Amino acid sequence: MGMSDLYGPADDGESLATIDAALDAGIDLLDTGDFYGSGRNELLLGKALEARSREAVKISVKFGAMRDPAGGFIGVDVRPPAVKNALAQTLVRLGTDYVDIYRPARITPEVPIEETVGAIAEMVEAGHVRHIGLSEVSSETLRRAQAVHPISDLQIEYSLISRGIEGGILPTCRELGVGVTAYGVLSRGLLSGYWSADRELSPADFRAHSPRFSEDSLGHNLALVDALGEVAESLGITVAQAAIAWVLSRGEDVVPLVGARRRDRLAEALGAAEVDLSLEQLERIEAAVPVDSASGARYDSAQMAMLDSERG
Repeated sequence: MGMSDLYGPADDGESLATIDAALDAGIDLLDTGDFYGSGRNELLLGKALEARSREAVKISVKFGAMRDPAGGFIGVDVRPPAVKNALAQTLVRLGTDYVDIYRPARITPEVPIEETVGAIAEMVEAGHVRHIGLSEVSSETLRRAQAVHPISDLQIEYSLISRGIEGGILPTCRELGVGVTAYGVLSRGLLSGYWSADRELSPADFRAHSPRFSEDSLGHNLALVDALGEVAESLGITVAQAAIAWVLSRGEDVVPLVGARRRDRLAEALGAAEVDLSLEQLERIEAAVPVDSASGARYDSAQMAMLDSERG
């Protein structure tokens, strides 16, 4: 997402080089959304994959969020005709005839999940989609979707400071055999070790409107990062590596998404895969950033109201 939208300026040349470096390092899952830059991110990935074997990479695509020409978000459309229309355009932008995982970014009460999943299932039958995923849904919705068609994974925010899924959603995923693709593992840069209280954000940067980056919450949250940094330093790793390694420790069914936009940040993130945290080290990390210790919600109130996952 950050390569095309919502995190301030990005350089396409560096983005392409970062994707190449990730693929060369063995990363084989690329996650995007058709609304990231209103299609620009899919075009970027399509360009990055031109010289690659299609079968060597898995592409996960979210759909449903609608944008206006100014970049504003204007609603969600996950009706069956919209599912197929969005997929048709995604395939053209990516330059492929199928996507590996297709998922609604958000759902709406007006469209039963059975209808949305049923429409994607038709695209599985037609060969345009390999697997069906979901994003930010509740346990109840996940069960209803699974009854229509097997769900490969649930993409949902999961990090040291966003552990809400542990109460009910994560156990439900494991009961049903549904994987978890964790986004926000660095909490949009907050847990990167590079954030500072005096950093200025443009109005177009998502974080300028995020409660956890607000003046009221940022100082408290950076104190948690400082505490995590002390543990990380004692382990000989960076703050970001500690945060990513913690997510990796949650189980083989939890896959962290890393939003690196530059090769140096990618190299740092990949180093987390070499970190094998002991039980005692995990306890120290969790003591530095206790459950529910963050200040501020993970989205503003309007966006929180759209999250089916917040309903249990």
